[in-house]
Amino acid sequence: MSDVVLVLLAGIAAGASNAVGGGGTFVALPALVAVGLPAVTANAAATVALVPGAAASAWVYRREVRPVGATSTRALTLASASGGAVGAVLLLVLPAASFDAAVPWLLAFATLVLAFGRGGIRALGAALGRPVGMSPRAVLVGQFVLATYGGYFGGAVGILMLALWSVGVGLDAAAGNPMRVTQLAAVYLTATVLFLVASDVLRSPLVLAGMLVGAVAGGVAGAHLARRLPARLLRGVVLLTAVAMTVLYVLRGQP
Repeated sequence: MSDVVLVLLAGIAAGASNAVGGGGTFVALPALVAVGLPAVTANAAATVALVPGAAASAWVYRREVRPVGATSTRALTLASASGGAVGAVLLLVLPAASFDAAVPWLLAFATLVLAFGRGGIRALGAALGRPVGMSPRAVLVGQFVLATYGGYFGGAVGILMLALWSVGVGLDAAAGNPMRVTQLAAVYLTATVLFLVASDVLRSPLVLAGMLVGAVAGGVAGAHLARRLPARLLRGVVLLTAVAMTVLYVLRGQP
């Protein structure tokens, strides 16, 4: 019962974190490992448990989702869903070492882009005398790559999405938060289908259910909170989350 309480609380924190600024996997995964799940199983279980929370947050945000530039929202969601499926397959058949080595660098890059990317892009455009950005096709390719990473591991994938959209089309982090949550739900959903079929996540049903219930509660509460935050404060929360996740991942890789 103590294990269920632990993962319930972790689920609330993870769901709320994903809704407000991202990084829910960094809360859910250690909690699942702490109650005895193997690392790969815990990774898959975290994804499965966070799906309902992401879906609940997306429902709260449903009227505030803005397109990512000229990129079709339907096409973006398809790229997220298909990438999530590919990433889930990779998790089931490949070791995690290669992705683990790249994650701190990806997060550091995303943090710098969120902090300085829009200003840098504007300055470069002014120097060139024309707007600088990514075509819808390039945005979709980038989204598919990030969704593949999201299906494989998922840690801070929403932060990486916001960084891509910031550089690609100049989308503000606060304005892009509803779309980030929606795309997270698409990534998690297809990955979850494969994990339920091909992994052993259902061997600990009480633990999984506890985190799932907590993630739904946290996802709804976090989304309502984020909607009430001023845009400047929400941008600060997203950036602070990105910095914290980068530092934690660098420390995690230290001997």
